[in-house]
Amino acid sequence: MKKHTLKAQKREMIGRKVKKLRQAGNLPATVYGKKLDSENLIISLSDFTAVFAAAGETGLIELVLAGVTKPVLIHHVQKHPVKDTVLHVEFYQVDLKEKVHAKVPVVLTGESSIVVQKIGVLLSLITEVEVEALPTDLPEKIEVDVSVLTSVDQELKVSDLHMPSGVTVLSDATVGVVKVGALVSRAAEEQAAAEAAAQAAIPAEAEQAASGEGADAAGVPVDQTAQAGKKPEEEKKPETK
Repeated sequence: MKKHTLKAQKREMIGRKVKKLRQAGNLPATVYGKKLDSENLIISLSDFTAVFAAAGETGLIELVLAGVTKPVLIHHVQKHPVKDTVLHVEFYQVDLKEKVHAKVPVVLTGESSIVVQKIGVLLSLITEVEVEALPTDLPEKIEVDVSVLTSVDQELKVSDLHMPSGVTVLSDATVGVVKVGALVSRAAEEQAAAEAAAQAAIPAEAEQAASGEGADAAGVPVDQTAQAGKKPEEEKKPETK
């Protein structure tokens, strides 16, 4: 596991006054742990940003405070609801001999041939899994090779993940991690087929109707059609002289 180090100072400033810390490029933070009192800290925003990008919430960090190194995990990062900037950080001090629970991010690697061929589309179903391990054994990420997915509806579940030694998965083993879906859904295909069938039926019905009308007209001779409804001529009476 890569080593991450972050320097911190004790913080006396609390409440709204911490705004001045942020303006100076610093970040208010807190560290606490099992059977340990909480301590208020000041850390560099730029240093934290770099460490957080590399370690995430599962990478073990050596927090150096007043010459004492504390093994910690990033427990919670509070961000501004609009600007998305970091406002406050909580560190959890761990016992290196005691197992902890943590959520590890899932990272997809490789390429699925069926996706490359544009037959299917890759669907990421979860972004992290919960595990149990000693702090020094916690993986910073779990890589999933999607090149093994070669058909539509094929899926990798939590049970298919390969875990490092000493790491136990706590998430439901039956939960899907990643899946190949059809590029066009079956529902869309069925709807398109139904619409095509309906459109094809319209000319056929029109032709049948036209054919029936023609048959009716053709079934009656022209002279009979012209004389239909005409009264027979009255017999001429002989002329009288």
